[in-house]
Amino acid sequence: MLFCAGAGRSQKAVAFRLLNAAMRFLAPLLFALMLSAPALAAPVCAAREAASPALTRLQDAMEQGRFVAYQPTELKVWDGNPMQASEVSIREDLAALRHWFDGLITYGAHSGAELVPRIAKELGFRAVIIGVWNPEDDLEFSNALRAWERQHDIVVGVSIGNEMVFGRRGTWEDYAKAIARFRTRAPGLPLTVTEPFAVFLDDPGARAVLAEIDFLAANIHPVFEPWFAEAPPFNWADFVVKASERIADEAFCGPVLVKETGVPTAPEAEGFTKENQAAFYRELTRQFPPARDRAFAWFSAFDAPWRVYDESPVPGVHPEEGHWGLFREDRTPKPVMDAVPKL
Repeated sequence: MLFCAGAGRSQKAVAFRLLNAAMRFLAPLLFALMLSAPALAAPVCAAREAASPALTRLQDAMEQGRFVAYQPTELKVWDGNPMQASEVSIREDLAALRHWFDGLITYGAHSGAELVPRIAKELGFRAVIIGVWNPEDDLEFSNALRAWERQHDIVVGVSIGNEMVFGRRGTWEDYAKAIARFRTRAPGLPLTVTEPFAVFLDDPGARAVLAEIDFLAANIHPVFEPWFAEAPPFNWADFVVKASERIADEAFCGPVLVKETGVPTAPEAEGFTKENQAAFYRELTRQFPPARDRAFAWFSAFDAPWRVYDESPVPGVHPEEGHWGLFREDRTPKPVMDAVPKL
C-alpha cells in the first residue's frame, strides 16, 4: 500500500488500521510458509538395535497415551539452591495428574525428583522420561541409571539437559560426552536432548548429536513469536505442527516428541489467559493427533511462581514463567482440563 505525502490525517489513520488488520493474518501465514519451505538438509537418522525394546514402549506411549512435563511442586530453586521435594508431596502431585495423564517427562534426577519413576509406577503410569538437568553431576547420573535398572518397564528414556546450548549452560560437546557416558553403562536406554526447535534446525553443531540420540525432544513455543498476540489460536497450533514437521524433514528422522509447548495463564496484558490456554490446546489436539513418530507433551503440569525469579537465557523479567501450569500450585485444575477426557 502506498501513502501520499499530502494525504489527510484521517486517511492515514484508516490506511494504518487496514495495514494493521492485514498483518494480523499475514504474519502467521508468512511464518507458516517459512516453516513449510522445502528442506535444506537431509534429516539425521540414528537407529540402534540396543534401544529398540524401550524405544518401542516410548512410541507406544506417544501414540496411545498422554505425556505431561512435570516438576515436583515442592522442588523450587532459590539462588541456584534446590529445595528437597518429599515423597508425600510427589505422590499427591502424581495422583492429581493421573486422572488425565499416563506419561511423565521430568527435568532432573535430584532433590526428590529421582523418586518419580517408582511412585509413578505404583500409581499406574505407563511411561517416564527422566530428565538429567546437569549431565556432569555424578549423583543425577547415578540416580537416572538406578531408576532405569529398578523400573525398567516404565522408564522409556532419559532427556539430557534442557536448553543447555540455548541457555549457554553447555555445548554440543557436553551433550556428546553425556551420551557416551550413558551408552557405556546403559546401552539399551533411549536417549534424547532438548533445545528450542530452531536450534536443532539452524546450529550446524547439532547434527553430530542428532546422529547419536534415539528420539528428539524439542521445545516449540508460539507465544515467543512476534505475531502471537495478533494471531488466532488456529495459527498458534498450526505453528507447532509445521515446526515439528520441519524438524522431521530437516533435522531428525526418528520419533519427535514436542516436550514443551503451551500458553501461560498470566499476565493477561500479554495475551496469556486461562481462556487462551484452553483455546490453544483445543486447537492443538485437533490439528496434532498423536502418532508413533510425532506427538506432543502437555506443558507444564503445575504453576511454579518461583520461576519468575529464576535465571533465564533471555534478559529481563519473565512473569509468565510462573504460570505455565495446567494446574495451579495447589493442584487444582485450570479450565483447560475441563475438555480433556480422563484416562
